[in-house]
Amino acid sequence: MPVATMPLHRRAPGRSRRPGGLHRAARRLVVLVAAAAVGAGLLAAPAYAEPSVEQIEAEIDKQWQRLEPTIEQYNKVRSQLKVNREKSKTIQKKIEPLALETELAMNRVGDMASRYYITGPSSELGAVLLNAKPDTLGEQMAFLNRLAAQERRELEGVMKVKRKYDDQKAKLDALIADQEAKEKQLAAKKKQIDAEIKRLEKSLPVTVVKTTNCPTIKDVVSAAARTAIQVACAQVGKPYVWGATGPNSFDCSGLTQYAYKAAGIHLTHFTGAQWSENKAVSRAEARPGDLVFFRSDVSHVGLYLGNNLMVHSPRAGKPVNVSPITTMPVAGFRRPG
Repeated sequence: MPVATMPLHRRAPGRSRRPGGLHRAARRLVVLVAAAAVGAGLLAAPAYAEPSVEQIEAEIDKQWQRLEPTIEQYNKVRSQLKVNREKSKTIQKKIEPLALETELAMNRVGDMASRYYITGPSSELGAVLLNAKPDTLGEQMAFLNRLAAQERRELEGVMKVKRKYDDQKAKLDALIADQEAKEKQLAAKKKQIDAEIKRLEKSLPVTVVKTTNCPTIKDVVSAAARTAIQVACAQVGKPYVWGATGPNSFDCSGLTQYAYKAAGIHLTHFTGAQWSENKAVSRAEARPGDLVFFRSDVSHVGLYLGNNLMVHSPRAGKPVNVSPITTMPVAGFRRPG
């Protein structure tokens, strides 16, 4: 009886797809495990948190603590250098006539030696003998001896004083050279720390403004506001003058006009116009760089710095300064640009 055979292209049920099924199941398992690992944070790349403004400021403070002693040491060396250079100049002035006197004395001795070498001592003595009377011969001989001795004493005295000043100047010159070397070392160290502070300051977010006369300001709304803040803060200490728009004195709207003019934005020199020609923002929305107005007649304006502070030109007798906005009733805020 013939045995039934299955066609070659067919496979028994339950066997035909087992290998492929196993592979697919394994792949699914790997995917599920990977997904679980990601969910658990096992395969996730480590997150890098940008340093905060406070952390950067703390690092700048740390660098400054390193820099300040260097600056003071630098100042000390420079002060000592100034004093020692003046001392060196004084000694040099004393040395110059002594050097000239020494040179003249040496020339006189040299002339005498040359004469004795060329003509011989006998010629000198012969001249004395021929021109001198017998009773004055001893006196003339003593005179010649005294003359030679006087030249030697003069030369020795001048050389002694000159050596003293030369020695003092040599010590001062060595000290000055040492201090100049220290000055260069300190200047190089100061430059290095300065560069690190500048690098840290550049790492501050663009929304942060640091100025000399104002506190560090965060959350600045725009590049124009950034410029206006920097310019306004640079005017701190300048006097209030009615109707003045800078650069040496300001009234309140003159200061805000001057600050925003530097940022390329024109404001009318009048608080009422600045109130009406700029975008209104609520107190909650107010950001550094906005204008803050006071009293119901909006008769005063300042440049808001955040944290309830502003830079403004307050009144006659009080220069441009940083003040709390709580000193007057706030009418509202406006945003130029």
